[in-house]
Amino acid sequence: MPIRLNLLAEAQAAEELRRRDPIKRVIFAGVLVVALIFVWWSWLQLRVMVANANLSQIEAQIQSHTNAYQVVLVSEKKIAEAKGNLAALQKLTNNRFLQGNLMNSLQYATVPGVQLVRLRVDQTYLASQGTTTTTKTNASVIEKIVVSLDAEDFSGNPGDQVNKFKDAVSHEPYFEAELGGTNVVRLTNLSAPQVDPGGRPSVQFTLQCTYPDRTR
Repeated sequence: MPIRLNLLAEAQAAEELRRRDPIKRVIFAGVLVVALIFVWWSWLQLRVMVANANLSQIEAQIQSHTNAYQVVLVSEKKIAEAKGNLAALQKLTNNRFLQGNLMNSLQYATVPGVQLVRLRVDQTYLASQGTTTTTKTNASVIEKIVVSLDAEDFSGNPGDQVNKFKDAVSHEPYFEAELGGTNVVRLTNLSAPQVDPGGRPSVQFTLQCTYPDRTR
């Protein structure tokens, strides 16, 4: 029986042993793991970039809505102020001092021998310090009205009719309702007896009617 000799058996055994070396397999596995980790890290970085882009877009939208909201708030404040001013003007218009009622009442406040020479109406408005809230300022205006009546007493005894005319004005229904109290018609000026341009003796005097202060 022939004997077969494999002269390469030793080399083949060495090659097989080299192929089965565990260190190389570990190195190969390590390289594979590192590659997978790099791929995973790259994927995470891509997600972070996409998320940052979405975040920037959302923040821009929020800022845009915030600016629009601020514009709306400013506009609402201006509208509220305009409405308040309009309401105050309408109130002032509805409650304004009516000159016609005054003139009409003076037709009935007459005394023989007394002539009304001049009528003067002084109206002043003082702004009071209002209270401020989160939406508006509540300011008001104080109205002061003073009516001055310059008259002339040319009766038989000039000066005797002054108090009678003062009483006639005080008890006129219009003045009683508007002045709302006593001692609101005052004699503020009384001249000495003199001769008027018509050649008749007379006394000139002034009555002052003070209306109660009104808040507008």
